[in-house]
Amino acid sequence: MSHLVYFSSTSENTLRFVERLELPALRIPLDFKQRLIVPEPYILIVPSYGGGGIAGAVPAQVIRFLNNPTNHSLLRGVIASGNRNFGEGFCRAGDVIAQKCQVPYLYRFELLGTEQDIENVRKGVKEFWQRQKLSA
Repeated sequence: MSHLVYFSSTSENTLRFVERLELPALRIPLDFKQRLIVPEPYILIVPSYGGGGIAGAVPAQVIRFLNNPTNHSLLRGVIASGNRNFGEGFCRAGDVIAQKCQVPYLYRFELLGTEQDIENVRKGVKEFWQRQKLSA
C-alpha cells in the first residue's frame, strides 16, 4: 500500500528525498516500456525540468503516467522539487500538474530538500490523508 508516487531521473535527487521520508512509495519507471498503474489515491512527488519554462517542465514519463485514466483519477495532490536558479520557474512542474489535474499543490522543495522539508512533508502527508479520511 502506498499513498506516494514519485518520478526520479537518473540524477536520483527525488529518489533520495523520497527515501529520506521513510514512507511507502511507488516509482514511475524511467523506461517508457514499463508502466505503473496505481491501486489507490496518491500524492505525486515530481521534479521540474526545462529550465523553468512551462514547456518541458513536467517529465515525459510523468505526462504518460497521468494520461492513464486510472492514474489521473486517483491523483489527490502534488509536491514538486526544483532549482531556485530558475526564479519564477522554480518547481514549475507542480504548478502545471496542479492546474491541469485540478488538485492541490501541497509543497515545493529545492533539489534534495532540507531536513526541515523532510519533516514538513512527512507531517503534511500524514495530515492530508487524515483530512481525506474525515471528508470521505
